[in-house]
Amino acid sequence: MTMNNAFKELFGPIRAEEDLKERTRAFLARETRSYAKAPAARRGYPACAAACACLLFLLLGGRWLYFTPTAEISMDINPSIELSVNRFDRVIAVTGFNEDGRVLSRELDVKYKDYAQAVEQVLRHDSVAALLSCGEEMSITVVGPDGQQSAKLLSGVERCTAGRSNIDCYSARPEEAAAAHEAGLSCGKYRAFLELQRLDPDITPEAVRGMTMREIRDLISRLSAGSGSDLPTSGGWGNGHHGNGGQGNSTPRGGGNGCHGAATEAASDSALSAPKEMRIVPCAYSSGIPIA
Repeated sequence: MTMNNAFKELFGPIRAEEDLKERTRAFLARETRSYAKAPAARRGYPACAAACACLLFLLLGGRWLYFTPTAEISMDINPSIELSVNRFDRVIAVTGFNEDGRVLSRELDVKYKDYAQAVEQVLRHDSVAALLSCGEEMSITVVGPDGQQSAKLLSGVERCTAGRSNIDCYSARPEEAAAAHEAGLSCGKYRAFLELQRLDPDITPEAVRGMTMREIRDLISRLSAGSGSDLPTSGGWGNGHHGNGGQGNSTPRGGGNGCHGAATEAASDSALSAPKEMRIVPCAYSSGIPIA
């Protein structure tokens, strides 16, 4: 008889009771803290948590990058509006700075579009196109820190306005825009207001808020002629370029685009009343007005 057969014959009749087996399993599980099963359950948790944290960071960070404005494009003719542009050159907000501007901002569909598309849509809007065709003047100001984006936006706006009369393009610093907003005006209208205020220190931002850019220019021309002095420039307001390709600095306005007739004295006087509804004033140009 072999040794193996001898052990089988000796211990074969021994059988563990089921109760003993269960107690043994419970003891081993308690002493080892279920070592055999726990690692498999916990192994994927740290990786899953890290992936969720990275995804949350990307979502919040991407949203912050997209919805943070890095530049503004102020468009003033009356209406007066400002387009907030993000670092990807997309419009993320439209703000109206007077009643006409608020009406126009509600009618535009420019959010999340490229800034050039937004500018074109504003220029082609029925009310804006009608005002431009009748000789009204528009001021477009690109606001942002000196840098690549501001230069690119100004260049793009000039391309959009090329071939159109009565449109001037400028650049401005953020602190200048902050002063304009504090006065409750958009950048382009605030710039014209400073020119007017040099001739009439009693003029207030409220008085010009509802005026068209043309009415402000006509009033500046009238006050300048009455005082016998040259129109002063509003210092610190960046570089300007005329929409038809001419340099905007110290360049006189003049000439017409098919609209005839001179502005009456009553039209200039009515500029101080700051009308609230959108209107088209008599077509005329103020001549010999230098641009800062």
